[in-house]
Amino acid sequence: MNSKTDSREIVPMVATGEATAILPTKTTAPIKVIGTEAIRSTFDDLCLQQAINSRTAPGVTELVLNPDAHCGYGAPVGCVMVSPTHIYPGPVGVDIKCSMSLLQMDVPEHAIQERQIRRALIAAICKRTPTGAGKGQRSVTNGRRVNRTLGMQTVIEGASADVCQQLGIPPHWAQRCEDAFHVGHDQSSDALGQRMDWLLTQRNMTNFSDKMTQLGSYGGGNHFGECEVVQVGTDARARRVAETFGLLDGKVAFLSHCGSRGFGHNLASGQFRTLQDKFSRWEIPLPAGDRQLVYAPLGTPEANDYLDDMALGANFATVNHLLINALVLEAFQEVLPGTTGELVYFISHNIARKEIVDGVPSWVHRKGATRAFPAGHHALAETPFSQTGHPILLPGNPRDGSVVMVADEGAEKSCYSVNHGAGRILGRRMANRTLDQATIDAELDRHDILSNCRRYPKDEAPAAYKDFDEVLRSVTTAGLASEVARLKARFVIKDASQADD
Repeated sequence: MNSKTDSREIVPMVATGEATAILPTKTTAPIKVIGTEAIRSTFDDLCLQQAINSRTAPGVTELVLNPDAHCGYGAPVGCVMVSPTHIYPGPVGVDIKCSMSLLQMDVPEHAIQERQIRRALIAAICKRTPTGAGKGQRSVTNGRRVNRTLGMQTVIEGASADVCQQLGIPPHWAQRCEDAFHVGHDQSSDALGQRMDWLLTQRNMTNFSDKMTQLGSYGGGNHFGECEVVQVGTDARARRVAETFGLLDGKVAFLSHCGSRGFGHNLASGQFRTLQDKFSRWEIPLPAGDRQLVYAPLGTPEANDYLDDMALGANFATVNHLLINALVLEAFQEVLPGTTGELVYFISHNIARKEIVDGVPSWVHRKGATRAFPAGHHALAETPFSQTGHPILLPGNPRDGSVVMVADEGAEKSCYSVNHGAGRILGRRMANRTLDQATIDAELDRHDILSNCRRYPKDEAPAAYKDFDEVLRSVTTAGLASEVARLKARFVIKDASQADD
């Protein structure tokens, strides 16, 4: 990280409730903080300084720190940043539209109780969905082959009916997406086609065809696929909302975490290089002197180019998730014939979206943060979730499970956003240095959780993440969202190449 920090400049947070606080800055309205006292103690000085740097950057009108917050690229992971006048690549990140999706199947829990069945499911999935950096469909036997032409159509159209049909994705799944497709800066797909024509002349896009073969694959790091058993809450509201979401109590579901893979990384890294070069050549002051907080004023060619690139990466990420779910369903049908499944929801947590904030059209940057629109929100009109709010998919860890939540009216205080998971408490290097491999593997074995890895990645162990129950208590106590269902992990798909190194 090259974000500057001086802990002497950070004013202590001031509690405003059991799970809310403010972090003052010297020049702006304070930063809103969501988290109990225990959670707030997990925010280190660099995380807080990054929040202050981001809040005081040009054009920023609001910033929220969620309970999973930790230091990131320029802006903290786990923050929401609002601007009606500027677009910031940093608070979107290099994995454009990293997202969660949940596939609900009609398989009862007892059908996967035997380890032999789960091992067969892991093998069937891994024959279809590659994992790890650089891996694509050429590395598996039962995946999809995506050529250059279909790749171009995908990044321009997103989850259009034609793209879905060509890839074997049920087209109606697009109705269960936060955004099934993204358009260019002028609200047209033509702008994306023109942008792609230019990008293909650039050095960092000479590998475009190879990147398109990564459709239907997981990345490394914290990306995963996880087989779950759904445990719907017992109260009447949870039951009613779960029925709308399509959740089936006691049945098997599959949770996925992935993004725009190498294509999105190419787009984002190209944008950072371009903007950082222009800031340097034009001698534009950097926010807090941080090169990771470069920006572009809306309406400029630089902003238009970024919005187009973000849309291209987001379209890839959307189709990537839908294809993963289609391939996972195929794998279950191979091992358990007759299995049926439907997408519950697909929702992003690394994206900037144009929304209305305090009556002003603004770009809401969610960096490791999840949209949370409650029942009756105008953006949910004419969707299946207008009367309930949409599903919020929050991964915890295999040991403690994950949750499906739904937004409450109080989400307005956090710009209609919640955290995107538990949030790291140990950096990857620290986790690899300090956590014990035998303890990690024994704990997962004790909970009867299988994996495709001979050794579970130490930097992804449950102990590397914050106390998930305390994170959830922060969200519910602050009045942002309520729990609908718990997801109990039965096996996990991770980047085995890293774990077995």
